Amino acid sequence: MGDPAGVGPEVCLHLLQNAEVAELCVPIVFGDRVVLEQAAEQCGLAKPAKYIGGLAEADEPCVLDLGAITTSDFETGTVNADTGRAGYTYVEDAINAALSGQVAAVTTAPLNKEALRAAGIPHPGHTEIFAALTHAERACMLQYSSEVRCVFVTTHVPYAEVPRLLTKERILDTLELGAQAMRRIRGAEPKIGVLGLNPHAGEHGLFGDEEERIIIPAIETARERGFDVEGPIPPDTAFLPAKRRATDVFVCLYHDQGHIPLKALCFDEAVNTTLGLPIIRTSVDHGTALDISGEGKANPSSLFEAVKLAKKLLANSF
Repeated sequence: MGDPAGVGPEVCLHLLQNAEVAELCVPIVFGDRVVLEQAAEQCGLAKPAKYIGGLAEADEPCVLDLGAITTSDFETGTVNADTGRAGYTYVEDAINAALSGQVAAVTTAPLNKEALRAAGIPHPGHTEIFAALTHAERACMLQYSSEVRCVFVTTHVPYAEVPRLLTKERILDTLELGAQAMRRIRGAEPKIGVLGLNPHAGEHGLFGDEEERIIIPAIETARERGFDVEGPIPPDTAFLPAKRRATDVFVCLYHDQGHIPLKALCFDEAVNTTLGLPIIRTSVDHGTALDISGEGKANPSSLFEAVKLAKKLLANSF
């Protein structure tokens, strides 16, 4: 359900009423009854029709009522340690249900990073939580849309730390996970573009040496392993229309390098997924939007697309 104070409850209410989603799967919202009913009243939406106490009862769209928080513990639209803890509880329970085979996949509504920190959660976001709780040996974020697909070598770290975190091995891991995902989704060998870190992709060492020391060796090794790779591509020209059409997935070196073009091009339909996990996890590609939570303004399209992608990944699992 995401952070109770954000738009997660609202978009989950839309999900439970969506006929297209109900044809694809039996959606189960891991969350709290009192929070969802409060959101329904605030936003003028229908309340959930069914609540369950155990997953064996799920035979139609429903809510697994976890009792992680009460409405007196928080205020809608406000960062709160209690909502951070509750949001983490929903995710933890969903991960355990997926690992045990009780659910087929997990799709997440947004968490609030400040609330997670206030609650003492040692992870900055979903990607890190899923990697830790599933004990994944390697994992990365994929942002997926019809216009552009990006995988990320680093994500929720300060920009100043990015250069020292880049290694040939880390770039190769991200590239390989991205290629595996594209094969699974598209059924063919992907064309991969690797971005440079520096202006003009370093201009042969004129504007930084990361390309020469780290990025180009990673690309060369990837080609030796049989991947169809172009790069390093200057970041300022990587996302031009012709380049997007010719590239199945871009390997981005830090968070904003891929998130900015992706959200500018297709904010409402973009989906976030974590690669390298033993379970399938997809997510909305937006935050908790505390400024509009409880107002009935949240667009549920990204959540619907995230469920559709999870179903597609399940259908093409191997």
